[in-house]
Amino acid sequence: MFVLAHLSDPHLAPLPMPRPLELLSKRGLGYLNWLRKRRGIHRAEVLETLVADLKARAPDHIAVTGDLVNLSLPGEFDSARAWLQKLGGPRDVTVVPGNHDCYVRDAVGAAQREWDIYMRGDGGETFPFVRRRGPLALIGLSTSLPTLPLAATGRLHGDQIARLGEVLGELRREAFRVVLIHHPPVAGANYFRRLTDAAALREVLHRHGAELVLHGHHHTSSLGWLPGPQARIPVAGVPSTSGAPDRHEDPAGYNLYEIEGAWGAWRCTMVARGCRDGAIAEMSRRPLFA
Repeated sequence: MFVLAHLSDPHLAPLPMPRPLELLSKRGLGYLNWLRKRRGIHRAEVLETLVADLKARAPDHIAVTGDLVNLSLPGEFDSARAWLQKLGGPRDVTVVPGNHDCYVRDAVGAAQREWDIYMRGDGGETFPFVRRRGPLALIGLSTSLPTLPLAATGRLHGDQIARLGEVLGELRREAFRVVLIHHPPVAGANYFRRLTDAAALREVLHRHGAELVLHGHHHTSSLGWLPGPQARIPVAGVPSTSGAPDRHEDPAGYNLYEIEGAWGAWRCTMVARGCRDGAIAEMSRRPLFA
């Protein structure tokens, strides 16, 4: 059995003090929102407790689906790199970026520079990249682009959609294909928080299939399904890994995926763990397919 852990949206705290010039952009509104609300939601001690519980489960690999930082301040990327190093080495941890990791134009490329060893494929390629770990093929996508104030949309920029179809087709009989993306590819998302090319991504998945799609962004535990060429594709999201139980509608949590079998006979059980009554506990256990 191979165990994959999935966490997302740690929004690492505390936030470094921004310089005045750094607030003359979308960051200004974001900083006010941090002071007014978000610093009470995203708590370092909650994240530390959850990560300790995750490490005690000793998963074979950890996937992080974005929003490590908050305002894309230069100091935040340094702190996030140090946090990733504590979480595990690049052989054991895979990262894709979120919208907060490219919050403004002057942060474009910063996540790739600072976390590069966690966001490249085995052959050195960038998005979409492929990492083979045990029976898994982890396929990393980036929807991380700067947006206007009050918007948190994403888009699969470059040739990612075309390349994804090729990759999924090549790996179909070889591995348990796990697509990692920050924005969920579901229909009906909030207009200002949606994946703008979600329909094109769904079409690729419908044609070529995947065994699992993991995302973050919404800070909630979710499980949906997309049509594939032979079977439905599970699409799972997790809460923010730092969401305070007393301040967040879906308290901090993460998922484990227990995967075994082979092509044509995969088995996968999703185990959700999260904050309950002041401790980290198993919230649910669900077979995704027999």
